[in-house]
Amino acid sequence: MENKFHKNLGSQKWQNFSKEEQILNIAAEFSRTKSWLVKNNEQEILNCLNRAFELIDLTINDQRWQKGLKELLRFRDVLAEFYLKKNKNIDEFFKISKTLLNFNKFTSLVKI
Repeated sequence: MENKFHKNLGSQKWQNFSKEEQILNIAAEFSRTKSWLVKNNEQEILNCLNRAFELIDLTINDQRWQKGLKELLRFRDVLAEFYLKKNKNIDEFFKISKTLLNFNKFTSLVKI
């Protein structure tokens, strides 16, 4: 499957990143999302979240995540619920962001 947003990032390349790097790349999209949430720009919020979904899907397909696959899929569901909400609450988004970072003891130290 070809990526819509990360055209130069295939599954093999993504799987060369450490699990920490994968989480931090997703978190970078979340950081962009936060900036647009503050500015209340719905289209840019959705663009950032779409890019995050693409990275999450690459992560789900990485065999190294099979042990935590159920949690990763549930995380994706929670993000999808947020995506569909008409009024996106920034505090709720911070909780979702922190959940992502808590997937790994190294990334859990990142302050948001």
